[in-house]
Amino acid sequence: MSVVRTWFLGAALALSASAQAAVDPVTEANEAYPKAYGLYVTLHQHPELSGAELQTSARLAAELRALGYRVTEHVGGTGLVAVLVNGTGNTVMLRTELDALPMEEKTGLPYASKVRAKDPAGRDVAVGHMCGHDLHMSALVATAGIMARTRGTWHGTLVLVGQPAEEIVAGAKAMVHDGLFTRFPRPNMALALHVGNELPAGSVGIVEGLYNTNSDAVRITIYGRGGHGSAPHTTVDPIVIAARTILALQTIASREVKPGEFAVVTVGYINAGTKNNIIPDQAELGLTVRTRKAEVRKQVLAAIKRITDAEAQSAGAPRAPNVELSYEATDAVYNDPALARRLRVALEAALGKDKVVSQEPITASEDFSVFVEEGIPGFYLSLGGADPQNYAQARAGGPALPSNHSSLFAPDIDPALHTAIAAEVAMLRDVLGGKDSG
Repeated sequence: MSVVRTWFLGAALALSASAQAAVDPVTEANEAYPKAYGLYVTLHQHPELSGAELQTSARLAAELRALGYRVTEHVGGTGLVAVLVNGTGNTVMLRTELDALPMEEKTGLPYASKVRAKDPAGRDVAVGHMCGHDLHMSALVATAGIMARTRGTWHGTLVLVGQPAEEIVAGAKAMVHDGLFTRFPRPNMALALHVGNELPAGSVGIVEGLYNTNSDAVRITIYGRGGHGSAPHTTVDPIVIAARTILALQTIASREVKPGEFAVVTVGYINAGTKNNIIPDQAELGLTVRTRKAEVRKQVLAAIKRITDAEAQSAGAPRAPNVELSYEATDAVYNDPALARRLRVALEAALGKDKVVSQEPITASEDFSVFVEEGIPGFYLSLGGADPQNYAQARAGGPALPSNHSSLFAPDIDPALHTAIAAEVAMLRDVLGGKDSG
């Protein structure tokens, strides 16, 4: 090859890389949006329960393979890992969740889910993406496409993770146990985001340090002695015991935990009985418990056991309740402060300083913490999902906005999906663009 031809080729490559770098993430997100929106609608209409995300995982795998990623399916069950190597540099993981919730959607959207499925207990349940995971997946695929097409703007290894069973905080552990960090390139850092109505669509929120809460699930079975509803004196009514227990449990946060410390004890379901004139033999309660400090977590779980036992004993129950603690549990997510500060700069440059706000830790929980606890610095970004006008009205005392896990939850997809894509591209380019290794 002649010297002149070599020079022209080098100049052309340099111009190509320069042109790629000149395209900003917002413009790229706008260009990727139509296809991403189509994927979002498809995923929204076809949700799958935790651990059963077969079609969802297969669809993401096909999309990522078509973009040139090396994809491995069935990691930790229905999880997937997609890897794109682009020279030397950092190895960065971007994660999305795959699963939906066992609940009926009531948003009235034209593409609302009508899916029903059998849950692990064999019950027929409605299924809906009232969690925002469909938006997360759509953004990740669009981001993957932008990163694959603009390799001149970054270098290193990008690891995309589609995690199953986040809603039962089991998928992250399953993927780690299945070799996520030994079979695949081990990341220098891990990134993720979550949409919610805490911020208006088009904006993002940053928390340095502790991002959310510890989560524990508790299942309580209260035993009584059943009989005819007209003769309660011949029975020990487990429904009455359950009712007393529910009320007593509310005193843990209000009367046992030191004021100012964070603790939530919520009874999410009660199952008991089959007919109005039959007093059943038992009742079951399902609780979610949220805390931030280890000592408060221990105190609250112990109080639940103590109160439940005492209420049953005071009613003369024939046997002690079965209290199953922490059958679904995860620790709080911790955002590496230095990484958070670094990514704030990148996000402000891409989205505008007015679109990047500081937040207090949120009260929800999730198992992204499992990856961080493997010694990998992590950053979890809050993505605004509320319609800006409705958000402003709610802030001014108007109707409250539905939270995640509400049957009415639906993010303002345009511009929330645009923002998710632009934010992910901006963060990835920042941590995959320098010569440092962290």
